[in-house]
Amino acid sequence: MQIIKNNNATKSANSDKCKTLEYSFNDKDIDLGIATITGRYPETGYCVNTISKELIYVLDGKGKIYFDNNYIEFEKRDSILINPGEKYYWDTEYCVVSMSCTPAWDEKQHKLVQ
Repeated sequence: MQIIKNNNATKSANSDKCKTLEYSFNDKDIDLGIATITGRYPETGYCVNTISKELIYVLDGKGKIYFDNNYIEFEKRDSILINPGEKYYWDTEYCVVSMSCTPAWDEKQHKLVQ
């Protein structure tokens, strides 16, 4: 069993509109991140995880996720599963989401595409 205390989480940012806390257990199979999103992310185009499934739980806020010329609306307490290779972008004034990836997230998997 392992624990990562909040003050030991790694603070990062994908952009001014997407700030993250990374809880990495150095486990190649799974990880956890908390993202605070305040606007469209990415600002243009889409993001895609080329390898991992992303299981998202909305802790606070609401918004839309756009994908394949479509979108879904989400709000607090909703859960979203994003499969590897799915292009999407967030559109929200404010939301906080928990994101668990399997296999564990790696910066090299995260791509911004048009």
